[in-house]
Amino acid sequence: MAKRSDKPDDRHYGGRGDPVRSMELLWRDRSAPARGRGPKPGLTVERIVTAAIDLADAEGLPALSMRRVAQRLGVGTMSLYTYVPGKAELIDVMFDTVCGEQDPIPWAEDWRERLELIARSTLGMYRRHPWMLSVMANSRPPLGPNSIANYDRDLRAVDGLGLTDLEMDSVVTMLAVYVQGAANTVVEAASTEPATGVSDQEWWETYGPLLAKVFDAEKYPTAARIGAVAGETYQSAYDPDHGFEFGLTRLLDGVAALIASR
Repeated sequence: MAKRSDKPDDRHYGGRGDPVRSMELLWRDRSAPARGRGPKPGLTVERIVTAAIDLADAEGLPALSMRRVAQRLGVGTMSLYTYVPGKAELIDVMFDTVCGEQDPIPWAEDWRERLELIARSTLGMYRRHPWMLSVMANSRPPLGPNSIANYDRDLRAVDGLGLTDLEMDSVVTMLAVYVQGAANTVVEAASTEPATGVSDQEWWETYGPLLAKVFDAEKYPTAARIGAVAGETYQSAYDPDHGFEFGLTRLLDGVAALIASR
């Protein structure tokens, strides 16, 4: 077995915490009264998770710690451990909680529209909670009620189309992986201007003329032709929203071909 690296990693992998405690938290009875000996009355798992999500939304997953969450709640760090055993288990519950925040998706008669609605809803989730992209949940997802409810919803979107059970699973997984990848670019683009103080258009207006002085259009004729059209259209090197919609359409075209083959 390969030795686990000690190098700091901003990503979170499911199963790093106590699996028994994680499952207890994920499937806890939310109607049950809060228990524990925390120093502040009213402290609950829900309050802790909400504070943790707010912190991760504002500063990213690397900023998350039990100490920082306790500071937001105005309690001592040790009081959190009565409710949540550690950061790993906390992130699992945060992930599943956010999965439950997606707006109800109206049921469309057309399978393609159903998948489009799911994809756009999921992209919206990543826009609101960019740290979710650092939770590596495709192969080791937190097995919580909201995550499973979303998986069931996605499967029902392609049920009854003639696909095998494995093909149905593959289609919804492919869509999830595509949206996650596209969301990385969308979130990165959205954070670039605040981080640099320069908009895409300003960047293009600065670098475009400089590139024109050194670029040999005769040596790279295809890049010159296509790049000019793309740059004029996007006023940037790339438009992540256009890329998302273009890729989603092509992906669903492939699913349509698979269904037609049945």
